[in-house]
Amino acid sequence: MTGGDTAGRLVRPFALTGGRTRPSRADFTLITTVTAVDPPPTWATRPQPEQQRILRHCVEPIAVAELAALLDLPVSVIVIMLCDLLEAGRITLRPPRPVSQNPDLDLLQKVRDGLGRL
Repeated sequence: MTGGDTAGRLVRPFALTGGRTRPSRADFTLITTVTAVDPPPTWATRPQPEQQRILRHCVEPIAVAELAALLDLPVSVIVIMLCDLLEAGRITLRPPRPVSQNPDLDLLQKVRDGLGRL
């Protein structure tokens, strides 16, 4: 036995978060996009290996859910690590845009008509 899990990781997800089970911030949703800061701040500490993996995927904006899927880690673990990276100035985040309170009724009618023809 190698001590890893079925995905081949040698470190369990709870160890990646230092045993924390809750994020330090409530900024992240599944569709929040994150982007690595380039160049990183000079005062930032060197990221851990899993954080480096996250940063490599964040060169272009990426959604939290997509990042979790790519890294094969639970979203809760990704969010905790993203909180650490945000607090270290290594990433920026963009929350999802709110949906307009006034839906386009013409567009909704066209969608309904199209669905009715299926």
